[in-house]
Amino acid sequence: MSKILEKRQLTRETVLMKVEAPLIANKALPGQFIIFRVEEGGERVPLTIAGVDPSEGSVTIIFQMVGKSTMRLGAKEAGESIADFVGPLGKPSELDPYKGKKVAVIGGGLGVAIAYPQAAYLHEIGAHVDVIAGYRSVDLIILEDELRSSSDNFYLITDDGSSGRKGFVTDMLKELLEQGKKYDLVIAIGPLVMMRAVAEMTRPYDIETVVSMNTIMVDGTGMCGCCRLTVGGKTKFACVDGPDFDAHEVDFEEAIRRSRAYVEQEDHDRKSEQERHRCRLTGEVRHE
Repeated sequence: MSKILEKRQLTRETVLMKVEAPLIANKALPGQFIIFRVEEGGERVPLTIAGVDPSEGSVTIIFQMVGKSTMRLGAKEAGESIADFVGPLGKPSELDPYKGKKVAVIGGGLGVAIAYPQAAYLHEIGAHVDVIAGYRSVDLIILEDELRSSSDNFYLITDDGSSGRKGFVTDMLKELLEQGKKYDLVIAIGPLVMMRAVAEMTRPYDIETVVSMNTIMVDGTGMCGCCRLTVGGKTKFACVDGPDFDAHEVDFEEAIRRSRAYVEQEDHDRKSEQERHRCRLTGEVRHE
């Protein structure tokens, strides 16, 4: 059992939790993930580590309550426990070679929670870091202060222009590249379509580009095969071989097609879980 030390509601559906896990906190590196089970016999769910505090022995995770297990995890409070919290898993991001170099870290939506520890690590080792953070609207912005403090230049983008610049992260990246910005590495983390767009934008400039394919992971072990993807013409598994891959070698069309197969099931699970928490008198869903 792992104790929840802190819980914060970042947006209506996005939750930050600090979990007591000293062994993981002392070993985890940016890009790695944990697997949790809310209760014995529950499903295994992978979540990328958003931060660690070795002195406190805590691991920070940030997640959206979109499926049965994440909704049940989100219903827990500080002081309660999680049945299983295992890690660190996956290969760490290869960031040390970029000390003193120029890196653009791009996060879209919840992807900024994964982009943050990478930006922070790069900034700490002396890389010049530009962060482009994209959200649908102002009410979905998370980790703005943390990202600002971990970058040399910070660009805030919202789809509707309710905060920062209006548009998409690729609009900002395009502008920077056309202005003559030279990057040794571009990291993109977020929805598959966003990462595909970034990959296609950097390809003509021959900029090394890395994407995190954590969005397609299901059980975190490779046994289910759900995170199978094609990279450079070869079959890879995001949870075992990644989650980071060369963006210019990922078959995004295949990954997007495969990901659609799980959308209906996730939506069904979310509606079923909401029904469990629906007040029979008012019909409102209780966000516990």
